[in-house]
Amino acid sequence: MRLFKRRTLLSCIEYRIMMMTKPELTQDRINEIRILIAENPQMGRTEISRQICRMWGWQSPTGVLKDIAARDMLRALDKAGKIILPLPMGPVRKAGNKPKIKHLEHNMNPIECPLADLLPIHLETVTAGPALEEFKSYIDQFHYLHFDRTVGENMKYIARDYLGRSLACFLFGSAAWSCADRDRFIGWNKKQRSTNLMWMTNNVRCLIFPWIHVFNLGSYTLSLVTKRISEDWQEKYGHNLFCLETFVEVGRFHGTIYKAANWIHAGRTLGRGRDGGHHYAVMPEKDIYLLPLNRRWRERLLAE
Repeated sequence: MRLFKRRTLLSCIEYRIMMMTKPELTQDRINEIRILIAENPQMGRTEISRQICRMWGWQSPTGVLKDIAARDMLRALDKAGKIILPLPMGPVRKAGNKPKIKHLEHNMNPIECPLADLLPIHLETVTAGPALEEFKSYIDQFHYLHFDRTVGENMKYIARDYLGRSLACFLFGSAAWSCADRDRFIGWNKKQRSTNLMWMTNNVRCLIFPWIHVFNLGSYTLSLVTKRISEDWQEKYGHNLFCLETFVEVGRFHGTIYKAANWIHAGRTLGRGRDGGHHYAVMPEKDIYLLPLNRRWRERLLAE
């Protein structure tokens, strides 16, 4: 009986990994897309992307189809001339055109005090409604990279003090698909990375509001986030996390918050973008920081 349960558990884990992994785009799969389009001329782009997700099992453990990622892939294939998509049924967001973010008026009265005067600090998970509008407005107005759409699994937090005053925002999204120094540090080969990237997330935005000057606030609030993010991820997406990553632009920042919160410096990017492959793009070099969330984090990320 125990052996049967163990095999069942392993089967569940293998199925979950299959559902989360980004599918490898082979010529056979490109041919599948061509056949699907040719045999279903009535299908629009949205339904084609959803059907691709169903065919390839491209979904989260909770059954949510990853159709936005699939649609981005289809557009790239269409642009490269490998498939011919039907004409869009509505207006298409042009590359580089971000959705307009509503800028709210925020209380920017300076806060200068010891950290102890703000405790306890509460973390609010942001999903929808006024809190999401507030979060987007903060990031878009006060972070140098502004707010961009979130594709795939992500987590948003606003840190507030005991009076309810907003102090900081944190946004986590998909881990970088390819990063030479990071992959070397972990010990990943391509197959291991493809299978296990789901167990990581990237801190893509970290914002302590510019009118707040409180020593150690950044590392303290970041530590609060890292202590609970795996549990929050499990609740939202049905799987936990084993490691966090972030990229800090060289020459602009020193990574002080991450160093103080015990993140590990794992190398530096080559200036090709977070998803790799941009061999001719000139982008800022960034320092790579990782934070393991489990003693067996490397063993889990190297599992095949």
